[in-house]
Amino acid sequence: MYILGISCFYHDAAACLVHDGEVIAAAEEERFTRKKHDADLPQQAIAYCLREAGITADQLDAVGFYEKPLLKFERILQSTLQNFPQSWGMFTKAMPVWFRQKLWIQTEIENAIGKKVPIYFVDHHLSHAASAFLVSPFAEAAILTFDGVGEWTTTAYGYGKGTELEMTQEIRYPHSLGLLYSTFTAHAGFEVNEGEYKLMGLAAYGQPTYYQQVRDIVDLRDDGSFQLDMSYFAYHYSLHSMSDKFVQVFGPPRAPESPMEDRYANIAASIQKVTEEVMLAGARAIRQSTGSDYLCLAGGVALNCVANGRILREAGFKDIWIQPAAGDAGGSLGVATFLYYKLSGQPRRYVMHNAYLGPAYPDDEIQAFLQGNGIAYQELNDADLVATVGRLLAENNVIGWFQGRMEFGPRALGARSILANASHPQMKDILNEKIKHREQFRPFAPAVLLEETPNYFALGPEHESPYMLLVADVHPQHRALLPAITHVDGTARLQTVTAQENGLYYQVIREFFRHTGVPVIVNTSFNVRGEPIVCTPAEAYNCFSHTDMDYLVLGHCLVTSAAKKQIAAYPGRKGPRVKEEVIV
Repeated sequence: MYILGISCFYHDAAACLVHDGEVIAAAEEERFTRKKHDADLPQQAIAYCLREAGITADQLDAVGFYEKPLLKFERILQSTLQNFPQSWGMFTKAMPVWFRQKLWIQTEIENAIGKKVPIYFVDHHLSHAASAFLVSPFAEAAILTFDGVGEWTTTAYGYGKGTELEMTQEIRYPHSLGLLYSTFTAHAGFEVNEGEYKLMGLAAYGQPTYYQQVRDIVDLRDDGSFQLDMSYFAYHYSLHSMSDKFVQVFGPPRAPESPMEDRYANIAASIQKVTEEVMLAGARAIRQSTGSDYLCLAGGVALNCVANGRILREAGFKDIWIQPAAGDAGGSLGVATFLYYKLSGQPRRYVMHNAYLGPAYPDDEIQAFLQGNGIAYQELNDADLVATVGRLLAENNVIGWFQGRMEFGPRALGARSILANASHPQMKDILNEKIKHREQFRPFAPAVLLEETPNYFALGPEHESPYMLLVADVHPQHRALLPAITHVDGTARLQTVTAQENGLYYQVIREFFRHTGVPVIVNTSFNVRGEPIVCTPAEAYNCFSHTDMDYLVLGHCLVTSAAKKQIAAYPGRKGPRVKEEVIV
């Protein structure tokens, strides 16, 4: 049975194909269109999924959409009436796209795949819950989903066992942890639905001196639920998220790209602390109500890896599992797996052991690209490639690493990555200034051999962090040794690497370990600021040739910086995005 899952029309559109319960392929549309956070119907991602499975649309048994559009439309209409006349501007902005496209999703999907097929619409937060639990390693688990808003739900609490999911409690719009965090993201001068991780990184540079002001906004109850004081917000009646009262309390928002004042770092530290408290309270409450030793997390707020680390340490669970594509993209995977088990009645067999679900490019295709563009390269076998890259990293070279199937989700996990020496004192500045072209406060993530993790990080040997979704303390004695990945607060957002899930990547780190005595390297996404992670060999080469990377590895082909040449116009960022359009 083939089930296609689709998410789109808000941000991070994606498609996922499930065959007999196994996830065959999944990818975000932005990777193909090169439009960051592309929200349009994911036609290229759908085509990729079918191509990867070797099928046509005629062989699909069903298509699932990750939310119920009519319920979302009802929420917008009801919110407009409740907040009229203030809401009129937002309403007139939202309606054209709803009447032109969003109300006709079934027709849009049928036109995209070229075939009439049963189409099912599944609740947004149920799709999130399914994306976490139904592919997790747990036979039963508590479930928490936090995001901006789906139809009406913004936070959901539930329990899963076998193939059954029961969502037991919810928090409804306009009370939203995701929209709360996004409002502070906009206030700090970052793009909503893009800059939340920047706000999280900025928080480490501040002190929570605005904690009480933020805490006054949030009524956090003993059962883990919460409500917001809506007088601070405008997102329920405007395209802008902050009310005048918000600005009076926290000051004017920072202009994008302007100097970062200490005040914004202190506000970031304050909202981060409150967010952690809300998530931790929810996790403790669901632990008590379900009695489960395990927790699954999804929704965009589940990408807050600092809060995830606290939940793992403090909520009382033996282990937690977080969907690597926790945001809306992962809804495509959730709806596809949910529908498969509902329609087939089969037991669970598949576990999502890695996120390598995107396109791969074989060596002959890579060589054809390089030869066709007159780019000099050296072909290496596995052993020589590992030895060469390990040595080059130890010599402080920055390497573009393009291997195998592309990652699903926002993190580069050793398939489309830029690699560097984590122990080099200037490497963070080199990467930020010459490679990534981004803000200096932004931290870089370490990739560490799983078996060596407890020696360098405060993460026990029983826990893994394969998706870079947990923050842990760097042991104090190693912080000076690892300056490129140790954040200002002594923590790191780490990826643990095993030979089972990414053998070549693992071997490169082990070879670097042999040269340096350090089993940790820098792993950052293979892109520059404002662009999606690269997907194809041509995109990888373009990124390499327009930055100061020293070497590029495409499959088994090694390209040096001396071989850089212009082959095409750099694609760059496509299409403007509205900074604070956070709900429609």
